[in-house]
Amino acid sequence: MERKKLLIIDSNAVIHRAYHALPPLKTSKGEIVNAVYGFCLIFFKALKDIEPDFVVACFDMAEPTFRHKEFKQYKAKRQKAPDELYNQIKEVKEVLKAFNVPVFERSGFEADDLIATIAKRAIQRQVVPKVENIILTGDMDALQLVNPQTKVYAMRKGLKDVVLFNEEKVKEKYGGLEPYQLTDYRALRGDPSDNIPGVSGIGQKTAIDLLNDFKTLEDIYKKMEKIRPSVSEKLRKYKEQAFISQKLAELNDNVDIDFSLKKAEFSYDEIKVANVLKSFEFNALVDKFLQKSSSQKEMFMKQTIYQKIDDLEKQGVFSDKVAGMEKDLAPVVQKMEKNGIKLSLKCLENISKDLNKEIKRIEKKIYQKSKKNFNINSPRQLSEILFEKLNIPTQGLKKTPGGAVSTGARELKKIKRPIAKLVLDYRELFKLKTGFVDSLPKMINPKTSRIHPHFHQLGTETGRMSCSDPNLQNIPKKGMGIKIRKCFRAEKGFSFLSADYSQMELRVAAFVSEDEKMMKTFREGKDIHEMTAQRVFGDKKKRDLAKTLNFGVLYGMGPVSFAERTGLGKKEAKEFIEKYFQEFQTLRRYTERIKQKAKKQGFSETKMGRKRFLPEINSKDQRLRAQAERMAVNLPLQGYSADIIKLAMTKMTSVLDKNCKMLLQIHDELLFEVKEGKVKEKAEKIKKIMEKAVDIPLEVELKRGKSWGTMKAI
Repeated sequence: MERKKLLIIDSNAVIHRAYHALPPLKTSKGEIVNAVYGFCLIFFKALKDIEPDFVVACFDMAEPTFRHKEFKQYKAKRQKAPDELYNQIKEVKEVLKAFNVPVFERSGFEADDLIATIAKRAIQRQVVPKVENIILTGDMDALQLVNPQTKVYAMRKGLKDVVLFNEEKVKEKYGGLEPYQLTDYRALRGDPSDNIPGVSGIGQKTAIDLLNDFKTLEDIYKKMEKIRPSVSEKLRKYKEQAFISQKLAELNDNVDIDFSLKKAEFSYDEIKVANVLKSFEFNALVDKFLQKSSSQKEMFMKQTIYQKIDDLEKQGVFSDKVAGMEKDLAPVVQKMEKNGIKLSLKCLENISKDLNKEIKRIEKKIYQKSKKNFNINSPRQLSEILFEKLNIPTQGLKKTPGGAVSTGARELKKIKRPIAKLVLDYRELFKLKTGFVDSLPKMINPKTSRIHPHFHQLGTETGRMSCSDPNLQNIPKKGMGIKIRKCFRAEKGFSFLSADYSQMELRVAAFVSEDEKMMKTFREGKDIHEMTAQRVFGDKKKRDLAKTLNFGVLYGMGPVSFAERTGLGKKEAKEFIEKYFQEFQTLRRYTERIKQKAKKQGFSETKMGRKRFLPEINSKDQRLRAQAERMAVNLPLQGYSADIIKLAMTKMTSVLDKNCKMLLQIHDELLFEVKEGKVKEKAEKIKKIMEKAVDIPLEVELKRGKSWGTMKAI
């Protein structure tokens, strides 16, 4: 009979690993939740890989343990973790509670002792089927518990690199030692992380050799005459230290806890779990968690896109006006997702062939330039080729946390060598192939023969909607992206109608800041980029430079970034930015006002009352402060733009019917599927609704076509 599985979580070890592996992810209220998010990622992976029948979680407690009483210096050198980590432990417990996972913690003992106790009791059960223990941890101390009924599912690096240790794997890692010998191994070698002293002067190899020869610490000391003098002298000198270390390293498997397998049976309510994940704003995790059950997902969405809105209103993130709009929008978004969009498989197959050819062509060129075949997708191998084999200068290029020269896109763009451009082209095509061309066919719903992307109405702090499964916002509007867009087709007898706000954020910036020059340009229907080019560069033909400047400066682009994006010198870039702000002084004063207001209030706000809390706006760390200032300026512009298109979408109900369906929202663009013969009528109504959504002179560009990639202006 197949054994049932008990998953035992070493919670503190997993939380610590998650906290240090991820950047400081924050909720819209500014609460750091990276450890909770990382814990969920690891836990979900373990559930998928192990498929446990029972689950329990063990935690350390803040009080000293019996080991501290035995040895006052125990863990004395370990740095206290930041409060940001400890504050997330209670939130991890919320996740576990939602999964109905029993939590064990006991004053005076460590989580490891509770794990040892639970593992022992589960094995001692006299009923059939027997249970197999699997310990989830980031700490190798648990390997001493491995036996025929117990394995350790351990993280080695980051969150994804895991290995399942059985007895053979342990022996392989520790030079032939059995798991039970690892207690004595730590007694000899010591453990700096726990400040277990061990025998001074004895390292890993000697400890392993001694235990392979004599099996236990006790036998080593009984047979000292067989050990070479240089080692036996250390053993004699630090005998007391060795046996104290043994006590510290040994796990107590007889802790008085109320454990039973019946209470640990693993079952949970999907909606309850999804609600907890949603409360931490783990939207992508919610999607993945519920993707196997479309009925549950639909029920959850109905129960939560209002609950979440109410919560955000109570927290002060939404004004009543924003909350009302978001509630009105919820059924519109649900209907849009239900509509879906048709996709041509034959078209994708042809693109896949073209992409393969183009990728191979670029790959061959890269190999010719490097004079060596290598894995182009490996940052380490690419770094070696570029900076060691080809000796490309590394001055001005950033390094990774591991010390290697970065091969990120931003750094590659700084390298003025053909191979760098080839690598960027290769990556772009490879991303399109794997992310869209190869994956889109798998997302077609067999019942509707359409793709139904999910739109996260509350997916970003600026209010902009995000998209997933698939993320259609990431399909480029140029190059190969256009070919992919051509595969999205209108149904027979229908056409696509695209309605796209023109220069939305610049218009918002002009009228929110009340900059007369910018407002005059938009009122007169002139080109804002040409006007900027003429005023800043003295030449309206330098429109592309002006476009980069217009959008970049709004969000805090400095001279270095401007120089990198345009190829200008840093001095020249700085002069142009200064001239830009001389020309548009009202805009500059507005952005400064926004920053100062955010510093006083601790948040930035859109015209409709959507807030973004910015706890780092007054940080002593210049980098964090500057980042928060950019966010402060971004929200009233990008956030208000998001509010405007959402408002417009709520007013579309008068247009939408069997002859006109709304399919996609991609940033400032809405895509409709309209019955032939009704396109002109519907286009006029849609344009009017969008342009009159708020009291700002907005402009909407209309296009139509039989595919998303062949749209022509109406």
